[in-house]
Amino acid sequence: MSAKKKAAKKAAADDGPPKQLIASNKRARHDYYIDQTWEAGIVLSGTEVKSLRDRGASLIDGYCYIEGGEVWMDNAHIAPYVKGTWTNHAARRKRKLLLHKVEIEKLASKSREKGFTIVPMEMYFLGSHAKVVIGLGRGKKEWDKRQTLREKQDLREAQRAMRRRELA
Repeated sequence: MSAKKKAAKKAAADDGPPKQLIASNKRARHDYYIDQTWEAGIVLSGTEVKSLRDRGASLIDGYCYIEGGEVWMDNAHIAPYVKGTWTNHAARRKRKLLLHKVEIEKLASKSREKGFTIVPMEMYFLGSHAKVVIGLGRGKKEWDKRQTLREKQDLREAQRAMRRRELA
């Protein structure tokens, strides 16, 4: 085995378990300015985990809130497991998120400020554990959304122009 392959194999081993994306909430970045993000564990039942392995989830309508010193995610859709029986789960039930107490207190104090909300950004497996990235967001106005789209379009056009110049 060559030295490059050995180095690449060692680097891959040091990174830990691979991240397998289940669902992403692109609409959250469109509707909110995301100030901070946290990675949280999620409490799931057996059929929910099996359904997530089949990539049956959507975070688009989901939101998070703090109640009784705990963080809850509500209205996130995890499809019922196809082979499930009477033990199947409800698709849009509220699910508990696992964070450290210090993180929950920091999140609670920031979310109490006017205009801030907690939204789920993406859900993925990290090894065998299901994780959710939640973000603290400030709502965008309609003109902010148009301005963001315009900036993306301008950047894309500039990149195209630079590529054409490189080819010439």
